[in-house]
Amino acid sequence: MDDKDWMVLKILHEEKNITKTAERLFVSQPALTYRLQQIEKEFDAKLFIRNKKGVEFTSQGEALVRHANKLVLQLRQIKETIKSMEDKVQGVLRLAVSNNFARFRLPHLLKIFLQNYPDVEFHVQTGWSSDLIQLVTKEEVHIGIVRGDFNWIGERYLLMEESVCIASKDELSLDKLPSLPRINYKTDPHLKYTIDNWWQSRYSEPPLITMEVDRIETCREMVLNGLGYGIFPSISLGENDNLWIHPIQINNQPVVRKTWLIYWKDTLQMKNASAFVEFLKNLKTH
Repeated sequence: MDDKDWMVLKILHEEKNITKTAERLFVSQPALTYRLQQIEKEFDAKLFIRNKKGVEFTSQGEALVRHANKLVLQLRQIKETIKSMEDKVQGVLRLAVSNNFARFRLPHLLKIFLQNYPDVEFHVQTGWSSDLIQLVTKEEVHIGIVRGDFNWIGERYLLMEESVCIASKDELSLDKLPSLPRINYKTDPHLKYTIDNWWQSRYSEPPLITMEVDRIETCREMVLNGLGYGIFPSISLGENDNLWIHPIQINNQPVVRKTWLIYWKDTLQMKNASAFVEFLKNLKTH
């Protein structure tokens, strides 16, 4: 077994498919099949079962994959740590970033950072904050940028606060909101809870939801075209949108959305991670 074999096991377990695994590894299917046969021969055990659904792992195979995942992660961490010990700020920096921050803030921030540290290579994963926290917890990424309030026992820094707003093409009467068309979008559970909590604190009837869309950008376009109102974190609303915007409140207190920078303290031993954390702390992202 060598390093590539552990990666083969990891990716095959993720894909459960020979064709997709071969594509990700940039090898032919026959070459991959031969490699899997050699792995089984080395361990003298049946590790995989091929059926119409794809590839299933036996109990022995599952045990080996758990070991493979640990080895792949450890080897990557060792390589990145050794590389970061050089005087120059360089090497791979892995980020886990919430969808909205990645869409509306991250590209500009990375551009500025790379102007000062061009030898840093970013690997970015986006998604819901609840999932991204797990990536940081397991040290599969170096730094997380997550939104909402979560339990986190490592280091964290408040990057920004923003209001949560009703947005409409035309001014609305808040008292009439339950009878007006509302456009919803898929979002993380924390923001959904925040909006639902505000609604229930003010109204005794449910909202009139006329559209359910998959992305916040789609919802915003619908609102811009006068098809209904939406409730957005202000990060997603542009200054030139010409929308009527009304921040929501509970008990006369504004409802806000917080964005946090999270990481483990030991991560700062890597020069590129330390430089990026200091860059974000010193940069006004509001």
